[in-house]
Amino acid sequence: MDRRSFVATLAGLAAAGPALATPSTHGASTMRRVTFRSGADTLVGQIHLPEGASALNPVPAVVVTGAWFTVKEQMPTVHARELARRGYAAFVFDFRGFGESGGAVRQREIPADKIADIVAAASFLKAQPDVDGARVAGLGICASAGYMAAAAAESADVKSIALVAPWLHDAALVEAIYGGKDAVAGLIEAGRKAERSFRATGRPTFVPGASRTDRTAVMFDVPYYTEASRGLIPAWRNEVDPAFWEAWLTFDAMRFAPKLAQPFLMVESEAAALPAGARQFYAAVPGAKHELWLDGVSQFDFYDRPAAVSAAVAAVADHFAATLRT
Repeated sequence: MDRRSFVATLAGLAAAGPALATPSTHGASTMRRVTFRSGADTLVGQIHLPEGASALNPVPAVVVTGAWFTVKEQMPTVHARELARRGYAAFVFDFRGFGESGGAVRQREIPADKIADIVAAASFLKAQPDVDGARVAGLGICASAGYMAAAAAESADVKSIALVAPWLHDAALVEAIYGGKDAVAGLIEAGRKAERSFRATGRPTFVPGASRTDRTAVMFDVPYYTEASRGLIPAWRNEVDPAFWEAWLTFDAMRFAPKLAQPFLMVESEAAALPAGARQFYAAVPGAKHELWLDGVSQFDFYDRPAAVSAAVAAVADHFAATLRT
């Protein structure tokens, strides 16, 4: 579906009932720093607010989450600012164990914890005085797409969902991506070894998160994370605790697709990281759904390249305008 057909489809949805009105031009936005609880930990976040949002004029809101091992100041904030300019209160936060948030175990990609954090974030956002608590949505980018889908399946607070450049895998895709059954088993054992060492010594084992030269990095020879003008920012810690491997590799995002009852949008590209997983997930979503495929947009383009971000956020804003009902 091209951009024109996508917008026409959303217009038809909007005509079916009252929907959110969003500004036709981009307005100014402000940012409020907040803290909230998820389980036993205190998480730190930022709410990007559109001009005019107040207790007398509460606005719809979106929880925005990013790629694995990232912090709020990276791609989540890029997308949140654009959503705020389009009339949404966009909420970004550091997951437990990352960035400014609490958590005794650091730099581990644990899907169950991140899902719980998204559920807590949606509940917190819903209660903000300048947010319309009946109109809270979720936007998951890259690896957090699966977490956002899981949170939406669990939480009644999330009324609509969009996934951009989603990384969505199951066991079969994991084996195809990571070099086969034996290679996956090897990574899982490496993670278990790191966990055993942590339990014995109390000291985590860290490896580089991203590097152009070090082949032990979890993300070797990749852009964005190795570029100071993009993802290699002071707020981001370029380390990974390999004890995460088992939780990540055994996470099955596909099982949440049939559970989604909310209106669903997927923005993807054949040039992104895992289009096969995106197609498989989309086919399994049972309810109202739409997709937008962009030509020649890489995974990392979706994170911060202006043209890719603008196209994705415009589609996401249109989707939420049509599906977040008063």
